[in-house]
Amino acid sequence: MNINFKNLSIYLLSLSFLVSLTNCKAVDNANNKQKGGVIGAAGGAVLGAIIGNNVGKGGNGELGAVIGGVVGGTAGVLIGNKMDKQAQKIEEEIPGATVERVDDGIVVTFDENSGVYFDTAKYNINDKSQTTLNKLAGVFKEYPDTNILVVGHTDNVGSDDNNMTLSKNRAYAVTDYLKSQGLSAGRFTTNWFGESQPKYDNSTVDGRAKNRRVNVAIIPNEDMIEAAKQEAGQN
Repeated sequence: MNINFKNLSIYLLSLSFLVSLTNCKAVDNANNKQKGGVIGAAGGAVLGAIIGNNVGKGGNGELGAVIGGVVGGTAGVLIGNKMDKQAQKIEEEIPGATVERVDDGIVVTFDENSGVYFDTAKYNINDKSQTTLNKLAGVFKEYPDTNILVVGHTDNVGSDDNNMTLSKNRAYAVTDYLKSQGLSAGRFTTNWFGESQPKYDNSTVDGRAKNRRVNVAIIPNEDMIEAAKQEAGQN
């Protein structure tokens, strides 16, 4: 009997990837493109998860360039396995945060009820937020072959200019704190959108609280991508 070992390895990798999906809430709704290991659009789904419901109205070119595209084939399956494990670790360490697996990335959303909280009109990292960010930094150290995007948002209370500045200050407060925990500055990109990208209804108290958020997206870096391609024989 002839056995195609390359096809067998792809099958086994795919099987292990699908098994891992059952162990992590963040990957319950994993993108079907990523499951199949095929090439998808350049970071579109990740951008949508970061920016919100207005991504189709222009989005942000810088973030799109940083995020890049979805890796296909066996390399994509290998990357998916690594990112699934990292997403599961974040869920275990920070159970209050919303953790989503989107394409090749992970999107973590912090709002007033999920670990990183800012007092009204403030942007300092308080003690509770420090505890959460310390745990997140620990995961980032455990998985060094990723880039990290931090994106700040506000609700629509106050002027556009003040909210833009506030979202910038909050995003940099998170970025700078994570860097202070020994993470390389080269891994980070920071952006902010003020009140312009709501994900929830600003006419409600709960919606405004959820819109006062900071997103952290974790994306495979070139080292992870190249290592996966070499292991998969795709170079």
